[in-house]
Amino acid sequence: MAIFLTEASKVIVQGMTGSEGTKHTTRMLASGTAVVGGVNPRKAGTSVSFPQGDGTVDVPVFGSVAEAVAATGADVSVIFVPPAHTKGAVVEAVDAGVPLVVIITEGVPVADTAEFFAYAQDKGVRLIGPNCPGLISPGKSNVGIIPADITGPGRIGLVSKSGTLTYQMMYELRDLGFSSAVGIGGDPIIGTTHIDALAAFEADPDTDVIVMIGEIGGDAEERAAAFIQEHVTKPVVGYVAGFTAPEGKTMGHAGAIVSGSSGTAQAKKEALEAAGVKVGKTPSETAALARELLSR
Repeated sequence: MAIFLTEASKVIVQGMTGSEGTKHTTRMLASGTAVVGGVNPRKAGTSVSFPQGDGTVDVPVFGSVAEAVAATGADVSVIFVPPAHTKGAVVEAVDAGVPLVVIITEGVPVADTAEFFAYAQDKGVRLIGPNCPGLISPGKSNVGIIPADITGPGRIGLVSKSGTLTYQMMYELRDLGFSSAVGIGGDPIIGTTHIDALAAFEADPDTDVIVMIGEIGGDAEERAAAFIQEHVTKPVVGYVAGFTAPEGKTMGHAGAIVSGSSGTAQAKKEALEAAGVKVGKTPSETAALARELLSR
């Protein structure tokens, strides 16, 4: 079992023929992901040769997502297109009936995200991102830009706003491994929240401990804390990035901005601890807490 992504997932890449799309498609294939097609209207009918093992694999390029889905049965799309074209790419994937759309692109206008998120919700499509590293079910499938070789399969579920902290946590707990790791992105509006991932991990029989990484800004972590208190029976450990962030400054992610006491790391830490979540002061301390819980 894994959440959102399994070895049976068939993945298409919107923007596969661009430099980022090509680079990360190569990595996804190398980690065992079933990449079944790319989409580029200008290169429809061609194919791209990628190294795989000792040989190569040819991945066909389709003129539209609908054509790719009809030909391959794809059920996941990952988007590597510039910000100005992201809304169109997401709407196209939603219209084609792809149930899971992963948006890696950074710098997508918030108004565009609000529009395509509402559209996807109406159609019952799950979005992950934008401005996210994607998700991985180690040993099964890897969609996005998460390094596949820093951990293996295991019993920990990870949900994180931060890409780099996702990688650090996976590396620190690499000997224990992960059922799935989901990078949800740090924009003010994102398609999948901490709560969505917590609910999925709670329902996943192969996840025993959940690690949740948040950051300053907004109230997502406080809402997640309330959800954990009501609905999550599995042990959860947390980390909140940004204890030293100055008030009123946007830090890294577009959503990471503190206004007064709202959105501070301390307020989030207190809310999580009140819900029974053990919160580490550093990523390494958080990893040690997870290790301790898993060994019980």
